[in-house]
Amino acid sequence: MPQQTLSLVSLIADASLLVQAVMALLVAASVVSWVMIFQRSSYLNRAGRDVLTFEQQFWSGGQLNTLYSDIAERSREGVETSGIEHIFAAGYGEFIRLRQRRGDGAAVLAGADRAMRIAMSRENERLERHLAFLASVASVSPYIGLFGTVWGIMNSFRGLAMVQQATLATVAPGISEALVATAMGLFAAIPAVLAFNRFSAQAEVVAGQYQTFSEEFSALLHRQLHSGEE
Repeated sequence: MPQQTLSLVSLIADASLLVQAVMALLVAASVVSWVMIFQRSSYLNRAGRDVLTFEQQFWSGGQLNTLYSDIAERSREGVETSGIEHIFAAGYGEFIRLRQRRGDGAAVLAGADRAMRIAMSRENERLERHLAFLASVASVSPYIGLFGTVWGIMNSFRGLAMVQQATLATVAPGISEALVATAMGLFAAIPAVLAFNRFSAQAEVVAGQYQTFSEEFSALLHRQLHSGEE
């Protein structure tokens, strides 16, 4: 009978309405954060693989026009261009357009660099998407759980004030109900903290690879432009 009284389901069911609302909020935050964890993990891992695959193809000695045409063809077929391919396509597409207008060499390179910076900024936003939510869950969930615990303990002690003789059997259920909220807050916060730290580091690495590629590609366009003029 005591085990039945102190089971997790009964503790949640017997908690006050406010504590139940706190628990429901924490469960919802935990579920959403886990969905975002799986989504972010898949996206960042794919972005890292795409960088390695594209750079191998880019530095293999093939023609840039052929590579750009392949990406443009896939875009026309409805395949979304993202990551390092988006940066390359934006920079090289602008380079081709400005060069066809026979603009000044410095203006052509500046335009290509500007297009790559814009594309890289958008890709960095994609890398960091939902990280702010994970950070909020990681920092706020323990306090929300603590609020539910404090409120539950207050209700428990108010109930004890009505009892002439307080024993462990009468105190334990109320305290246990309150502590469940803290446990749920930690359950929501700990995975969010670990995921935020990992994904932030991963996004920083991929963003650094984007930056390095854009600088190397800009130098390559500079050499191509001047060799063409000569």
